[in-house]
Amino acid sequence: MNFNLTEDQEAVRQNARDFAEREIAPGVAERERTHAFPSEVVAKMGELGFLGMFVPAEYGGAGFDAVSYILAVEEVARVDASLAVIMSVTNSVACYPIWKFGSEEQKRTILAELASGRALGAYALTEPQSGSDAANQKTRAEASGDGYVLNGAKSWITNAGVARWYVVMAMTDPTAGTRGITAFLVRDDDPGFQVGRNEEKMGLHGSRTASLFLENVRLPASRRLGAEGEGFRIAMTTLDHSRIGIAAQSVGIARAAYEASVAHARVRETFGKKLFEHQAIAFQIADMKVQIDAAALLTHRAAWLSEKGGGRFSKEASMAKVFASEACNAVCARACQIFGGYGFSREYPVERYYRDARVTTIYEGTSEIQRMVISKNVLGHR
Repeated sequence: MNFNLTEDQEAVRQNARDFAEREIAPGVAERERTHAFPSEVVAKMGELGFLGMFVPAEYGGAGFDAVSYILAVEEVARVDASLAVIMSVTNSVACYPIWKFGSEEQKRTILAELASGRALGAYALTEPQSGSDAANQKTRAEASGDGYVLNGAKSWITNAGVARWYVVMAMTDPTAGTRGITAFLVRDDDPGFQVGRNEEKMGLHGSRTASLFLENVRLPASRRLGAEGEGFRIAMTTLDHSRIGIAAQSVGIARAAYEASVAHARVRETFGKKLFEHQAIAFQIADMKVQIDAAALLTHRAAWLSEKGGGRFSKEASMAKVFASEACNAVCARACQIFGGYGFSREYPVERYYRDARVTTIYEGTSEIQRMVISKNVLGHR
């Protein structure tokens, strides 16, 4: 068993780290304060291939392997979790389903636009009444002439308002249950398509999250992604992949909190000793390190299996996501505790890490959904 990164993977990680520290870090505090979307940085990420990392070069992507992609997400998240989720969404839930299920025309046009960084993507599955219950779709797509007419609403959509392309799930046959869901590619300027107000969130202030409204949105049949009725399979397969990206984001945030805690423990003194000389603090840092390394190993294994395993990797993706996200929350909570009162102040970054970490156990499937996926795979029940 070889845990060493290849030269290419190590180069990707180092390049991502250098970019994050040089281009992303200087503006984090200001973006956090103003909730500004990092358009200029996103554009630079696109130029470097960060928005289509695993997409083949023939479709405008960088052509890297899945582990390289995960390493890059970790490094970006270590500096700015908002940019990491912008990056992860375009890669995992926009590029990925088009790459896996799209027609050749869709790959050479829409996918190439996304993977090359000329446009951002988004994924519209969640609705006001259907978060974890993804099969409970109310958005309708009715056949009309040589295309479809879409009506409905989507909620909690990352990149809403800044994305050009949206992978939208809609019911084409409400009587068929999950087999009645179909995927579509909606463009931001399609008549009848509207984006709601930006949500005021606890964390991830640099990323956009909003509702979508579709009122008589007419699409040609060429905008259908995959076959009619294949939408639920596309959605679940896409989530398998995207959950690894959220696990990587969690690892990156946790590493940032851990590194800040170690640095603080080496300089802060209490009762005549450095913080790290107190066993209570030293043991907390030890536990943080164990959780982060375990999370990273689970995440890297899931990424490797997504490309090399030859089959479904739902269980491993969910294991990585639930462990990494919960470890991230635990590590960030410890970091705030180690910083004491300073950890509660916005002058120090651990306060941001703590807020950004919270959503990782919720989006792309809650921890409860991950445990459902894992238990079904282990126990063989439905």
